[in-house]
Amino acid sequence: MRIENKKVYHDYEILDRIEAGIVLKGSEVKSIREGKIAFKDAYAKIENGEVFLHNFYIGPYPCSLEKLDPLRKRKLLLKKNEIRHLERKVAEKGLTLVPISVYFNNKGLAKIELGLVKGKKIFDKRRELKEREIKRQIERKLKEMGAK
Repeated sequence: MRIENKKVYHDYEILDRIEAGIVLKGSEVKSIREGKIAFKDAYAKIENGEVFLHNFYIGPYPCSLEKLDPLRKRKLLLKKNEIRHLERKVAEKGLTLVPISVYFNNKGLAKIELGLVKGKKIFDKRRELKEREIKRQIERKLKEMGAK
């Protein structure tokens, strides 16, 4: 099961992708398995040589005894050389780390795919929508011509 952040493709240009583990409590894992998550305004930030995920909503599990803040800061597990690489990129080019998807690997561990992204301007978004619409029209015409 993979839960995608579809908005990231619209708002950002993805330059690089990286996989990280997430430090979670037991009830949070159950909530992710049920799909009770939201990517809205979520981002990752490097603090003191560690990467933390901010504003990533994981809904509370109904039977949980422990009440956790759904938007709490969560630590991401990355190798030191990966963190240094990301830190350099973010500092020099003004890029941002944004979650692209959350999934469980074949060992059953929760993983998050982070993207090193650059924000799109409004005219970039408009041009992309226009290109997609033109492509759809061409495909439609080709399909009509093939049917005749």
